[in-house]
Amino acid sequence: MENKARLVIDSLSDNIGLARVTVASFASQLNFTLAELEEIKVAISEAVSNSIIHGYQGEIGEIDISMRVHEHQLEIIIEDQGCGIEDIKTACEPAYTTADRMGLGLVFIDSFMDKFEIASKVNQGTRLKMVKIPVQEQKQVN
Repeated sequence: MENKARLVIDSLSDNIGLARVTVASFASQLNFTLAELEEIKVAISEAVSNSIIHGYQGEIGEIDISMRVHEHQLEIIIEDQGCGIEDIKTACEPAYTTADRMGLGLVFIDSFMDKFEIASKVNQGTRLKMVKIPVQEQKQVN
């Protein structure tokens, strides 16, 4: 089975919940546990929040969320055209932040997803790719 969907939202904190629920609903096509769906929702919240707070820094821009189910896994790509990340390696370290925050967003995303990639260009934006495979599917492969 393959399916895809796309959600484009403004970079407003009011849209974080919409992004969470939309991705979780889409993800429910696969055999995720409730705990796995919660991890997906947290990862989406962190990614969208990062785009709003760090990427657009208070300005309004678009956040593009692409979802795809294929090969028994969920793939999510979140992109913005914000200010970008100057040093990705440093940004992925625990407690790193450019705002008055805990700085654990990228760490949470990495820990909750089976695969996580980040690409960014200064003044052009950031692209996060996340893959989550249901535990049931992982057991069948192994």
